Amino acid sequence: MESMPGITDSGFGALARDIPNRMNYSRRIGALRRKMAAATVPGLLVTHLPDVRYLCGFTGSSAALAITRRAVRLFTDGRYTTQAAEEVQTAKVQIVPSAPAVAAAQWLAVQVGTAGRVGFDPAQTSVAELDRWKAALPGAVRRKLLTPVNSLVERLRWLKDEDELAIMAEAAQLGCSLFDHLLGFIQPGLTEAAVAAELEYQARVRGAEGMSFDSIVASGARSALPHGRASQARLPRHGFLTLDFGVILKGYCSDMTRTVCLGKPSTREREVYETVLAAQESAVAAVAAGVESGVVDEAARSILRQAGMAEAFSHSTGHGVGIEIHEGPRIGAGQKERLAPGMVITIEPGAYFAGEFGVRIEDMVVVARGGNRVLTNSPKALIEL
Repeated sequence: MESMPGITDSGFGALARDIPNRMNYSRRIGALRRKMAAATVPGLLVTHLPDVRYLCGFTGSSAALAITRRAVRLFTDGRYTTQAAEEVQTAKVQIVPSAPAVAAAQWLAVQVGTAGRVGFDPAQTSVAELDRWKAALPGAVRRKLLTPVNSLVERLRWLKDEDELAIMAEAAQLGCSLFDHLLGFIQPGLTEAAVAAELEYQARVRGAEGMSFDSIVASGARSALPHGRASQARLPRHGFLTLDFGVILKGYCSDMTRTVCLGKPSTREREVYETVLAAQESAVAAVAAGVESGVVDEAARSILRQAGMAEAFSHSTGHGVGIEIHEGPRIGAGQKERLAPGMVITIEPGAYFAGEFGVRIEDMVVVARGGNRVLTNSPKALIEL
């Protein structure tokens, strides 16, 4: 793995160990307040739990964060009194009997006054939730206080700082070590579910908080299913096995895919694998600050198209990853979003032939000025087991 600016390879683990306790939440709140000012909203109601965690460190399952120009207040219920006191930074904690978001909306209404506006994220708010918030507000502000404001926190999360990158590098390294372990565990006759169970057990033993998503273990003809989650199907003596998985470490996700071959591949299987690998490496090479995400997608897609496999590639080339397994930006055809330093994206082209086999190869890549750094440094040459 290449070193990141200001961080040495050997220092990743040591740096990441105490990071959750010293994240610069004040800096994040400051950046958010500048976005609020630009959107002309003096108050913001944050209810999406990954956003809450990003802004103040709270990891509970029931919370709302209320932010104004001068104050930040976390509302949660009595189950989290001790946890909130231990975790929350930059915000004053207020324990409420129930409905933290309602209490936060009421508090914000008082803070911003009858002429103020309070933003909320419509992508993370149901119609029923919005109706409940409004019903709890005084009649004088009920109709005009709450206003939709798109992606203020989400877009901040797209750009990772050095502390976040250190955690994500550690998570990616853990994922690579799990893949190495599986290479010695996999054998024909095992069920896909048994492989997934071993993967997830080892992830926990080695320090993961959990898996980023339901592990994909798809063998033989099932490898042609892009989201072929582990089943009771038994691994064949000959054929591809796709492993797509990630771990959660210190609140951040990893994501990687490797396709291996049980037995000796046929000429066609090898050709497909080598084409997908060439497409994946072409897209990785295209990643750099200032590049449109659609250009990265095309770097992979054009190689598959030239090989006559355009229709076999049925999804986008990648996506952002961080506190959530799927974040922005989307790396897809025609996307105009320009990559920026600190984004962490996946590059994962594939080719799938129904009833036969499929191949996908995926890395996590950090966008940097003038290039990129791959976090999942596990080998990608075809492995025959």
